[in-house]
Formats: sequence, structure tokens, C-alpha cells
Amino acid sequence: MNALTVTTCQGADIAPHRQALARLRIRVFRDYPYLYDGDLDYEADYLGRYADNPASLFVLAFDGEELVGAATGQPLADEVDEFRHPFEAHGIAPQRVFYYGESVLLHDYRGRGIGKHFMAEREAHAKRQGFDKVAFCAVERPPGHPLEPADYRPLHGFWQGLGYQRQPELTTTFAWKDIDEPSETHKPMVFWLKTLD
Repeated sequence: MNALTVTTCQGADIAPHRQALARLRIRVFRDYPYLYDGDLDYEADYLGRYADNPASLFVLAFDGEELVGAATGQPLADEVDEFRHPFEAHGIAPQRVFYYGESVLLHDYRGRGIGKHFMAEREAHAKRQGFDKVAFCAVERPPGHPLEPADYRPLHGFWQGLGYQRQPELTTTFAWKDIDEPSETHKPMVFWLKTLD
């Protein structure tokens, strides 16, 4: 624990850690419920959008020199249509919302408060930039999914405890290849929202 450090950077400053972050995303999102069969080319494109945005934020957790966790965010107005459209359709201007790309953390480092730190850093960044709402979306798998582990527990309680509320009217779909699929399929994603003080 003494070797753990958490730092932040914005935009192009992620460059020294970009490949490590791509590999970390693939590793963590391979687990349920995402089941992501990762692709480094896709990761390079995805992370490039954040690296090219000076308003983005990267929160990075290191154990010594090893990247063990990360969280990202950028203005929702700079995101892809799949993430902007549900807000526009419900009269919420994307310009008011700071969007969280992901939080990924290796299993051995969970339960130490790093996830809360990730959320707090992004909220503080959003406030400094004048946003009054923060949001993220999460995949929702059907009940009884064959790859759901017996000990799986969704993060709903954690998110609610930090003031985020599930918004069932704000939904989208996003495509990726699951580890047990031959090709990409669209998955349902539901947004969680918090209004900042």
C-alpha cells in the first residue's frame, strides 16, 4: 500500500502511459459484465480522442511503476453520438455534463478507496471547468447471463453511495466483441447522473 500513488494529467500528457492504459482497459474489461475481447487498435483510437482533448482528465493509480488503475473523463459535448444523443433527446444540454469514460482497477487493489478517489478527482475537475452535472454509463446484462460469476455483485450500491442515480430513461447501445462471440454486438448501456453542488 505504501507504494501506491495516484496522480492526474490532461490531454496529451497521457502519452507516456497510453499503451499501459490500453492494456489495462483490455485486462479489466475482459471480466464480467463487460466481457470485452480487447483490441489494441481500437484502444489506440479510443484513447486518442481523450489524449487530443485538453479538457479531458486522466486519473492514474500506480503501484511503484506499474499502472494498476485509471479513470478518465471529458466533456460530454466532445463524446460520440451514442453518448450525447440520450441527453439531447431528454432536453439535457451536453455542454452542461462532464462524462466519465471509465474506471478500471485491478482486483488486488479494490476495496482500498481508490475508486472513491477516482470519482472525487473527476468531480473536482468538472466543477473547476464549470459543469453542473457528471455522468457515466454502464452495461446491463440480462438476468441469468451464462458468463455471470456466482459471486458477481454490481456496483450500484457503491455509485448510489456517492450520490449517483441510475437514469433508466437515458439509455444507449454500444457495440464491442464479447469474449464468447464471433463478432461485435450491441449492448444496452444505462446512464448514471449526479448534479454537482
